Amino acid sequence: MTDSPLISTFNEHTGVATLTFNRPDVLNAINVPMAEAFLETVKTLSEQPGLRCIVLVGAGRAFMAGGDVASMAGTPQQTQDFINGLLLPLNKAILLLRSMDAPIIAGAKGAVAGAGLSLALMADVIVAEENARFLIGYNGIGAVPDCGGTWFLPRKIGTARATEMMLLNRQLNATEAKNWGLLAEVGSPDSFEELLATIAKRVASGPTKAFGAFRRLVDQGSGRSLAEHLEAERQAFLKAAETDDFKEGVRAFTSKRPAKFTGN
Repeated sequence: MTDSPLISTFNEHTGVATLTFNRPDVLNAINVPMAEAFLETVKTLSEQPGLRCIVLVGAGRAFMAGGDVASMAGTPQQTQDFINGLLLPLNKAILLLRSMDAPIIAGAKGAVAGAGLSLALMADVIVAEENARFLIGYNGIGAVPDCGGTWFLPRKIGTARATEMMLLNRQLNATEAKNWGLLAEVGSPDSFEELLATIAKRVASGPTKAFGAFRRLVDQGSGRSLAEHLEAERQAFLKAAETDDFKEGVRAFTSKRPAKFTGN
């Protein structure tokens, strides 16, 4: 496997892009080169024709154990520089990913902690292996969650449970995370890769532009009044009605056959 901190592949047939965090010797702890590579890869994907799904995974036995805490040691200025070098590109990448139409799936196994948990939460769907462990972990170093952790986690499992995970350093196994509403599916070590690929293929075959509009409506919903949100939904529906996928969906419905979406 390449020494690059991030590996990106794109399947032109399915429209699925796979991004692999690639520092397995340190459980994919994210450092500045990985953060910068992540942003550059996301920028490239934002212009990728035919992109219909993005899958995030980790190399080796973990998704991501968090940030590279060892690199945070040093003078106060060095620490500040490292944090900015890490979070500024990551934040840009997250915002760009959430603005795109292609759904995001996280394939979680082993340690999913700190920034790794936040990046998994940023995905629309999380599929986990039975051995996955979910931990906020920031209170162990006297820090606060980053990469959108405090934004995504309460929206997925509620404020009370998110607070419990933070204050009590509560670790969830895959079964608990599924019961709390954090995960979509859990697979055994033998079935995990196939399960992840099946879900990615299913999502990639859907109406991609409608999925993007759905995500944006969800992301922006809490900042609007009901009247504003109803209008936003109306405008999104009108825009969706202009797509090829909508026209195909209507034809398929009236013909009583499955729709064959193209993402256009």
